[in-house]
Amino acid sequence: MAKIVVHGGSPLQGEVKASGSKNGTLPLLAAAMLIEGETILENVPIIQDVLTMVEMIEALGAKCKWLAPGTLRIDATSLAKSVAPYELVRRMRGSFYVAGALLARFGEAEVPLPGGCVIGSRPVDYHLMGFRALGADIHEDHGIMHASADRLRGARVYLDPRYRSVGATINIMLAACVAEGTTIIENASREPEVVACEEFLSSAGAKIQGIGAATLVIDGIKRLHGARCRAIPDRMEAGTYLIAGALTGGDFTVTDVRPDHMHAVIEKLQEAGFVIHNHGTALRVVGGRRPRAIDVTTAPYPGFPTDLQPNFGVVASVADGTSVIEETIFESRYNYADELARMGANIRVVGRAAIVRGVETLFGAPVEATDIRAGSALVLAGLIADGVTEIDGADFLDRGYEDIVTKLAGAGARIELVGRARPEAAQCSS
Repeated sequence: MAKIVVHGGSPLQGEVKASGSKNGTLPLLAAAMLIEGETILENVPIIQDVLTMVEMIEALGAKCKWLAPGTLRIDATSLAKSVAPYELVRRMRGSFYVAGALLARFGEAEVPLPGGCVIGSRPVDYHLMGFRALGADIHEDHGIMHASADRLRGARVYLDPRYRSVGATINIMLAACVAEGTTIIENASREPEVVACEEFLSSAGAKIQGIGAATLVIDGIKRLHGARCRAIPDRMEAGTYLIAGALTGGDFTVTDVRPDHMHAVIEKLQEAGFVIHNHGTALRVVGGRRPRAIDVTTAPYPGFPTDLQPNFGVVASVADGTSVIEETIFESRYNYADELARMGANIRVVGRAAIVRGVETLFGAPVEATDIRAGSALVLAGLIADGVTEIDGADFLDRGYEDIVTKLAGAGARIELVGRARPEAAQCSS
């Protein structure tokens, strides 16, 4: 695998643009499969997970064409297959979104069940429960979900309020849009990425009441029509760069953002002592001081996002005092902790909590990224460490960050990618 080499100690200056949301784009690609016609998606991030999802819907019969880097045309009129290829599903869990779309289009779907991953198990029980409530017959055979229904029919679906599953909300919503009758989803996820999918489906003709609310009422229709949609900014990428600017002591602006999606992150940075200026579609951070210790508990939106928990682990590692981080969503999200300890961090994991006693300085070391967010945390640690940090597993960052090395280098970081080029924009043009 490729590695990222970081020479610490350079404050970030200037600005960087946040890309389109990874977690927001994947549901849009699945939703486009419901449309017998043309969909135009803009602000699509050129990252590996998105390219894999595009390959998936093409394998199922949709026609995709990059009109320009970041602009994708999809025509799912000729969608012909209801069997998702295992070799593509296994690359990322987000590909399971195709299950709801296939079941809605064909009355059947055969999709390999995603397993656990390094940040913890993410079962699809609520997805399957929702499909059954809509009238689908579900059985599993050798790790493959087989779903079929003569006609999907509206129903009341109750999701666990403790988790407000993003994936289950999206999959059930996709199936319900063309089901017969009315579906009510209670305790639906309110994450901005889910709301963006609701808004896209509505623009394509879906009858959805309660967009952005915890209760969705969906009146099924026979067919959706073509639509155009711009992916929302990636709040996880924006948060990562905001933290990078704060920790390196720079005067740094992240543009093309949605501050209203980032209240919890902004509040925690301010609590740590950083100055954040909200300029509407841009956030400017002014660093220059050691952060104060902070306590963080992850929670579904509008709570603190689990995807930025590792990054705040880095903030806590150099804070003045002791911080407690509680992870309530993924039981194995602390894979980065041992790697931070190699760099001098004083971090102890007890169950789902991490107790972090801040040190004044981290030191460069060879470390390994085990997932996307652990990788971004190690990049942050490398930016502020004394010396050189070599991060193996850089391919993980390609899955969730659009050209993070070039963006940071352009802002003054001494950082380079060694061993392989990033997914190229050239392959995403006409």
